[in-house]
Amino acid sequence: MFAVADQLLGAYKIKVMCEDGKSRLGRIPGRIKKRMWIREGDLLIVKPWDFQDDKANILYRYTRTQATYLSRKRMIPEILDVF
Repeated sequence: MFAVADQLLGAYKIKVMCEDGKSRLGRIPGRIKKRMWIREGDLLIVKPWDFQDDKANILYRYTRTQATYLSRKRMIPEILDVF
């Protein structure tokens, strides 16, 4: 699911706005903590938790170039298209 980073909360937690309109607490898993630097406004791929719908794991961060490419190809939902 696509999401946009809204607010950095610290301790590898980020408030994200998902494509279904919900605001979730995103968590960067341990295997990608050091590899991924996320800023506010970045396009992300998240996976909501099965047992708590208000939380999600962050799987991938698109670069600015990749996000504009996806926006031009109209692959990003309208609610998230800020690029």
